[in-house]
Amino acid sequence: MPLDIFGFSIGKKQPVEPEQSRKEESFVIPDNYDGTYTLETGGVFGTLIDFNGSIKGENQLIGQYRNSSLFPEVDQAIEDIVNESIVMNDDKKPIKLDLAKIDLSDNIKNKMYAEYDSILKMLEFHIKGYDIFRRWYVDSKVYYHMIIDSENPQKGIKELRAVDPIKIKKIRKVNKEQRRVGNTTVPFVKSVEEFFVYTNTDKNASVQTPSQGIKIATDSICYIHSGVIDYRSNKVVGYLQKAIRPLNMLRQIEDAVVIYRVSRAPERRIFYVDVGNLPKNKAEQYLRDIMNRYRNKLTYDANTGEIKDDRNHLHMLEDFWMPRREGGRGTEITTLDGGQNLGEMEDVNYLLKKVYRSLNVPISRMETESGFNMGRSAEITRDEVKFFKFIEKLRVRFSDLLLQLLRTQLILKGVMSEDDWKKISSDVRFKYNHDSYFSELKEVEILKERLDIMSQMDEYVGRYYSTEWVRKNVLRQSDEEMRAIDTQIQKEAPPPGEGEEEEEMQ
Repeated sequence: MPLDIFGFSIGKKQPVEPEQSRKEESFVIPDNYDGTYTLETGGVFGTLIDFNGSIKGENQLIGQYRNSSLFPEVDQAIEDIVNESIVMNDDKKPIKLDLAKIDLSDNIKNKMYAEYDSILKMLEFHIKGYDIFRRWYVDSKVYYHMIIDSENPQKGIKELRAVDPIKIKKIRKVNKEQRRVGNTTVPFVKSVEEFFVYTNTDKNASVQTPSQGIKIATDSICYIHSGVIDYRSNKVVGYLQKAIRPLNMLRQIEDAVVIYRVSRAPERRIFYVDVGNLPKNKAEQYLRDIMNRYRNKLTYDANTGEIKDDRNHLHMLEDFWMPRREGGRGTEITTLDGGQNLGEMEDVNYLLKKVYRSLNVPISRMETESGFNMGRSAEITRDEVKFFKFIEKLRVRFSDLLLQLLRTQLILKGVMSEDDWKKISSDVRFKYNHDSYFSELKEVEILKERLDIMSQMDEYVGRYYSTEWVRKNVLRQSDEEMRAIDTQIQKEAPPPGEGEEEEEMQ
């Protein structure tokens, strides 16, 4: 097993083919839209990516996601999403491995189940599964360093360590060469190299990495992302990206409402003080003396026995003092009414609903007065159906973490080769625990409706419809399900003659 850079790589080195034997060539850079930073080298048009600016921008986004998740409104939405996605149960397996669609021997399947259980134990998924999923959802990325024994790699993964997404990035180095195509020179992709770069950004860290970072083999890191692409920059962003703008607007409008309410809540007094025929300077001095006389507050400190002068300075929430010339109505005290519309929260509620919509969470979950509905599936709102599908989408994306870890473990331990894994990887399934009453109720009602239709068509089967047509179009059974059900019926059927003997005895 070659070790070109830090970490390990699965498989053997592929021999470099001479240029004459190359068959697959392209001028297009491979891009899986997985947040990889592409570095082009070679040729006249070779470019160098601005790692400092790009990586700094991505790290700022991750920091913004983390700050946004601390706000109560966003945190409540994230709690709903994570609670629906990861459902802890008594069996300590919120996610189960399903190999029903894989044609392998029972011995291989049992080994796969055993290695999957060891992966869950290394992740401590029965305890930290909720936190792992939340961290992936908020940061939009999750990295795990798979640690193995370099002298005995056949022992498999020994430990899994989470890596901060701010400290590690995936790099794709593309080497190009110029080739003549007709009368034009075109840069063709000569080779592509992918690896991870780790840099410890903590200033107070006990161990500092080199400034250029540590180059790590791709097989040593398990990396999954959100799958949400910002097509303006072709970079991976988080699920909280859509909530940044409405959340900032919500914070601003809340601050404005608080300031308005504080400033308009009290009923302030207006003092009109008669200053007679005093000159302007003396009138102002007289007014200040009156203000200080009525605004000074003498207090007695029982602990020290001292008398303190607590002087309250005038600000926007206190009284107004206005001088009035002789000939007026003399000294007068009136009141300035407070705000009359302090209970209006329409703008705040509008932006709060917008934050929930941006996170794909039903608005009804925000309203505390709306209870939990345990009725028929027809009473389930459309938003709940969309939310259920969104949760299923998140689960499919998150399953890639377990799939990558299982692949590495099986190949290292020699359970199967990399080619064998490629053949079955698309059929590996993961079953998540469900506590959604809607999904169970929907399946029951669908089955009930199909059975009702089949019972009404019973007299027409054999005349206008065949049994196979009814099973395919009414019961929606696939060919594989039909074969499996027929096999089960044959196994459960009584031996020939046994049923007749029982009828005769009766």
